[in-house]
Amino acid sequence: MWRLCKGEFFIPSTYTYEAAKRLKASHNSRKARVTSAMTTLSLTSSLKDDILVVGLAQGPAARKGGKPSLVIESGDLALDAKSLEEILTDMGATGKADEVIKIPGNSVRLLVFTGLGKSSPLYGHELLRRAAGAASRALVNQKSATFALPAKDIDGVSAVAQGAALGAYLFNDFRSDEVVTSNSPLSAAKIYTSHATKQEFKDVATEASVIAQYTFLTRDLINTPPSHLNPASFAERMSAEVKAAGGARAGLSITVMTETALKSKGYGGITAVGQGSANPPRLVRISYTPTGKIKPAKKYAFVGKGITFDSGGLALKPALGMEAMKSDMSGAAAISAAILAIAELNLPVAIDAWAPLAENMVSDTATRPSDIITIYGGKTVEVLNPDAEGRLVLADAMMKAAEVGAKAGGLDGLIDVATLTGAKVVALGTRYSAVMTNHDDLCAEFLDVTDVTGEQFWQLPLPEELRPSLDTPIADLANIGERMGGALVAGLFLKEFIKDELPWLHLDIAGVEINTGKAHGYTPVGASGISVRSLIEMAK
Repeated sequence: MWRLCKGEFFIPSTYTYEAAKRLKASHNSRKARVTSAMTTLSLTSSLKDDILVVGLAQGPAARKGGKPSLVIESGDLALDAKSLEEILTDMGATGKADEVIKIPGNSVRLLVFTGLGKSSPLYGHELLRRAAGAASRALVNQKSATFALPAKDIDGVSAVAQGAALGAYLFNDFRSDEVVTSNSPLSAAKIYTSHATKQEFKDVATEASVIAQYTFLTRDLINTPPSHLNPASFAERMSAEVKAAGGARAGLSITVMTETALKSKGYGGITAVGQGSANPPRLVRISYTPTGKIKPAKKYAFVGKGITFDSGGLALKPALGMEAMKSDMSGAAAISAAILAIAELNLPVAIDAWAPLAENMVSDTATRPSDIITIYGGKTVEVLNPDAEGRLVLADAMMKAAEVGAKAGGLDGLIDVATLTGAKVVALGTRYSAVMTNHDDLCAEFLDVTDVTGEQFWQLPLPEELRPSLDTPIADLANIGERMGGALVAGLFLKEFIKDELPWLHLDIAGVEINTGKAHGYTPVGASGISVRSLIEMAK
């Protein structure tokens, strides 16, 4: 159910009456949308499609003339490959990852070859996931395709199914019908396997569909522009998604705390960050408890940074790149979508997902450098940089999540997800996310999970020698410290709001959450949906 705290319909005085009417009309005109068009997934042991996707790998030795040898990999499907290899060689095919080549077929209308890199007796699951995704991306406006890739086991079939589904994504919400008609993703993907009739294989295909559905929800939320997604509309969207996912019948509930309640109950971080915007902040809590006879084996709290747009506040960001700051709510999107997927799969875990939502804007009411704010629970923070705002909203939500978890008997872990620092991007680039922790066992468990999901995370330290840089003579701590190692300093700031006995992971996904370069594998241009798969896997 959706419970509204007092003040839900409060309109700040900075709104004009006409502006308020326009905003309401805009919101009403955009009802909660179904997640982006989904590719239908199924398994098959027969070839009935007129499009066939197979793998193409680099052979061990070069042909005469220095041309690379090629190996066609079609898994359980027998294929006469010799003549095809010669054609592909003449076409200049290399078999490199992300290469997709289409040629007319004989028994099928179209043969699609997707690069696997160097040939191997056993291809990694993430390699298969990416190869399937690259092929799926290349099949725009196609109705159906069969994927015959070298998946040797059930995990390989799962990877191919996930990749095929995740690659078939297009964000068309703001395009005209004419454009959408000529720009639609692959409608159906069939995964070729000799095990197509086995229930355990059917189950992984079903799971792949759920993963794709909620990864798409994450991507949709991130890709939606701030003109159409603010704290209030995010909360409204998640209310609709909880209802669509089954609500109480699925073990789900949602509570939305409004600006009035946030102020009265002492959420100084969320309030301070959001006070410069005409769109007031929110705190969304989505709870899940498994239904039926399933007993939760573990209890987690997920916390996701939800800055629906980050101008930098009075520490105004440069114009170049500011358009990407609509993605500063990627953590909130990921944890909100992940808990819904976990509920749909009815996994044996209890979770509270907390999304602190605010818009960091410039105005005469915006938080100023040197302002002192009080985080939920009582710690004071000197705001030296209003653009280091994500850690402030996270601190509020983390304190509340830990409080609620303790009252419910304790948590097995608290995981926060955030596009927190540019310093992380400098350190690890745009393909690897960072993980920091106060609990090595929980971190090791998470990194084992990422080996399964293929999401790339790298552990960074929390050096105690950097902690004094957050000291300030007039508050408990400052919101910024030492510039060098800025990602680590941000992690140390958050650690101040975690009790030592509570296992905690901090996931900094900055730079990975949105792809501003070329599409690759199953990752499109725009939002990636990073961390959703790993959060789901943690719940198993």
